[in-house]
Amino acid sequence: MKISRGWRIAILILKIAVLYTFSANAQDAASGETIKVDTRLVSVPVIVSDRNGRYVPNLTAADFSVFQDSKLQNIEFFAATEEPLTIALLIDTSQSTRGVLGDIKDSAVSFIKLLTPKDRAMIVSFDYDTHILSGLTADQDQLKKAIKSAEIPDREYGTLLRDATYETITRSFAGIKGRKAIILLTDGKDAGSRIASGELLYRLQETDTLVYPIMFTTDERRAMMRQVLRRGDIFGGGFPGGRRGGGRFPGGGRFPGGGRNGGGFPGGRDDSRRRERIERENEEAKEFLQSLADTTAGRFYESKDGKLKKLFASIVEELRFQYRLGFYPPDESVDKQLHEIKVRVVRPDTVVRSRSGYRVTTP
Repeated sequence: MKISRGWRIAILILKIAVLYTFSANAQDAASGETIKVDTRLVSVPVIVSDRNGRYVPNLTAADFSVFQDSKLQNIEFFAATEEPLTIALLIDTSQSTRGVLGDIKDSAVSFIKLLTPKDRAMIVSFDYDTHILSGLTADQDQLKKAIKSAEIPDREYGTLLRDATYETITRSFAGIKGRKAIILLTDGKDAGSRIASGELLYRLQETDTLVYPIMFTTDERRAMMRQVLRRGDIFGGGFPGGRRGGGRFPGGGRFPGGGRNGGGFPGGRDDSRRRERIERENEEAKEFLQSLADTTAGRFYESKDGKLKKLFASIVEELRFQYRLGFYPPDESVDKQLHEIKVRVVRPDTVVRSRSGYRVTTP
């Protein structure tokens, strides 16, 4: 059968394209890059440290095993090189953080100083609403200025912690690849968020963003007292020197609520109950922040004195030198929405942290 000149040219072009593709793939394979391109790739950030919390370097793909629902998976993607970071700093500016906001802002500035020119960060504050003070940028002066502009509103009340976290992941980080993390500086208390705790954790299972909550413990009673002392007329001149004077609060009590023991000052009859309530709320906040870290392979910290320079240096090192694995789930994975992920390392005396699972999302 005689092949026309046009067909011969078409076949020649096809051969050249095949050879070019094979050559490109061979080069990719040699450089350790992923050849297969598929949106179903499950990305798994992995932190490997020793028993003292120090990063364990020089691991290879052969050192790792990845399991989905207890079944071993083939590692199709592996990265261990240093990569630029994408960071969102979320600053709690609700009324309950009034006594610690200065520490929170100083800590945020300290963190920004650890970033390199290749890294990008954004600054978000949250109280009764979510405020993007700076979009993603590598400009540290802009980021520091944004941090300093974070203020507690005078009258509005609310703490949209969960909403701010959710919006950052689903909007600000949408479509961004690579190493992403949220540094959450807060007292952990939420008031008014539309998204519930369980729903937020559910959504976090769909992302490869690490969350690092840093909890500043607060005492609402002391915060209120500081606010009252700062403005002697906040309750209509309750303290001597207020606009109305008289040395008492409206109703004749010594603190809001009236009565001789009014329940407001330390030693009042309700003081122990209030203290118990605050301690309970702090414990619940701690448990929630811990769950954010556990779900995303981040890490939870408590700030005792606001001095976080060493802590931030540890977080940056962890983020910058983390390992990233990827695998293609079996076809039958679509039959189940939630899948458990476990990562193991053959090295002895190591601690491995990775995302605990992922969810199959429908287009």
